[in-house]
Amino acid sequence: MWIKPVTLTGNHVTIRPMEVEDIEELYAAAQYEGIWDYMPMRIDSLEDMKTLVHQALTSREKGAEFPFVIYDHKQKQLVGSTRFLDISEKDRHLEIGWTWLTPSVWRSPVNTECKYLLFQHCFEELETIRVQLKTDGRNKRSQVAIERIGGVREGVLRKSRLTYTGYVRDTVYFSVLESEWPGVKKKLERKLA
Repeated sequence: MWIKPVTLTGNHVTIRPMEVEDIEELYAAAQYEGIWDYMPMRIDSLEDMKTLVHQALTSREKGAEFPFVIYDHKQKQLVGSTRFLDISEKDRHLEIGWTWLTPSVWRSPVNTECKYLLFQHCFEELETIRVQLKTDGRNKRSQVAIERIGGVREGVLRKSRLTYTGYVRDTVYFSVLESEWPGVKKKLERKLA
């Protein structure tokens, strides 16, 4: 498999492969209403988190996704999760998505450094050509965050997904290309300095 287990460490966070042992700590970080508004599922119980983690790990075994957990150095605990999705070694592209963070790290350097570490790994180690990000059309906070870290808005797939609530969402697509990475890297390094 093109994507190998890797641990990425910065000044604020460590990103490492998700494991079954992370369930309880992830559940503790997931206890906030606003996290799940635009996600593919809602976490209301420890059983829900077990389902999320087991589905993610099964997808990893199949080579379809690669889930990570995010450890915050300041809080000394897991504060969320992210994944590589839509992985194509042949086309040298993938998506960074399924990212959720506990509100205590919203508007902090945590998400910026996570994306920096993941982009750096994608472009400098995996030699990807394109890294994609996407979000629910209603999620303006996420769209602003993706643009702030250097994602280029590509367009909207209208009525592309049925959410767990029954709502049919529009999906907004963004990307960073290998030719754009040097500029995005400098921008992120300035934000993290």
